[in-house]
Amino acid sequence: MRRLDLRGQHLDARELRSTLPRAALDVEGALAAVRPVVDDVRGRGAAAVLEAGERFDGVTPASLRVPAAVVAGALEGLDPAVRAALEVAIERSRAVHADQLQPDVTTVLGDGARVTERYVPVERVGLYAPGGLAVYPSSVVMNVVPAQVAGVASLVVASPPQQEHDGWPHPTILAACAMLGVDEVYAAGGAQAVAMLALGAREADGTQACPPVDVVTGPGNVYVAAAKRMLLGVIGIDAEAGPTEIAVLADAGADPAHVAADLVSQAEHDPMAAAVLVTDSLELADAVDAELERQVAATKHTERVREALTGEQSVTVLVDDVDAGLTVVDGYGAEHLEVQTADAATVAARVTNAGAIFVGPHAPVSLGDYCAGSNHVLPTGGSSAHTAGLSVRTFVRGIHVVDYDAAALAEVAPHVVALAEAEDLPAHADAVRARA
Repeated sequence: MRRLDLRGQHLDARELRSTLPRAALDVEGALAAVRPVVDDVRGRGAAAVLEAGERFDGVTPASLRVPAAVVAGALEGLDPAVRAALEVAIERSRAVHADQLQPDVTTVLGDGARVTERYVPVERVGLYAPGGLAVYPSSVVMNVVPAQVAGVASLVVASPPQQEHDGWPHPTILAACAMLGVDEVYAAGGAQAVAMLALGAREADGTQACPPVDVVTGPGNVYVAAAKRMLLGVIGIDAEAGPTEIAVLADAGADPAHVAADLVSQAEHDPMAAAVLVTDSLELADAVDAELERQVAATKHTERVREALTGEQSVTVLVDDVDAGLTVVDGYGAEHLEVQTADAATVAARVTNAGAIFVGPHAPVSLGDYCAGSNHVLPTGGSSAHTAGLSVRTFVRGIHVVDYDAAALAEVAPHVVALAEAEDLPAHADAVRARA
């Protein structure tokens, strides 16, 4: 990987946010291509979704909704080792996400004056499972489990049709849906899938092929991100996901073979994947480079990994010490951040910007991708500075319930009247006076 030497420089996290390398993701530019697709789905419904699948995925499934028998059959044909692994992933994910549930909270402000915040799940959610360079049954788990734990009553999964699987989504995706009890699955991908979920889609005879949802979550390519941006407001979304990122903050004590393996693991997602090593040890940087030469040549997706690691988005950053490294990783705000330093837990506790933090030599990002129990749908592109990863909170809303009796209202009535008159809203004041 190329190098960026920041030793001896004054570092400011906000300045670094705009100067550290990033994978290019032109969501705004993709809107021009996405807009006619979304408009077509809005106008012609299911037919437009199917035609877009033929155009972009090269196949038209026999129906937009995947038959229940096909979903069930995918589970019957699933490799037992993969099934066992998904069972562990689901079990651990449920345990972690169950602890995110929040009880209703009531604040008593005086006799007869109380405000309760109720946490209410959204009614219907659309979950997108991509099907590009890799197949992601793990993303089905990561999206479905927190929605189910939150209490969402209606869940639907959309995943692209596959030529090699008779126009249905990949069987492993379908098997994961079956394991999770999700039977409403659609063979639709890309912007047309997001449009179908957000707007709903009717057949030519007017029957509802896919009722609209309230929230759409799940990763995807730039066209999925652009469709989410275009339809935000019609639906809630989790985030506009960009190419995956890993940053590793490491000192001289880190194992270069571990660091290199973790950089390679994320680089195999996509040629645009970003891999960033931040270290105060030139010796470690050199050793990691040597390990990368060996490991990249030996890995299955050599060309994809090499393109990602040699791209402008990937870099080794040299810093004076771990404190300076913390400033850099906070400025970068990686989707995944590994801390492989002395006293890693203490260092990790000082990080403020990251989608997820992996502490020490035995917590690689791959663990979080599958079986840590954490969620792997995480903010990219530095958005961890203001956005959290997918969780139960993505699927619930806090609703304030205001419960005052006559005496409690009378106690604050003069203040309500004063503020209403200060804002030149006399009818607000009159609404209180009417109850005096």
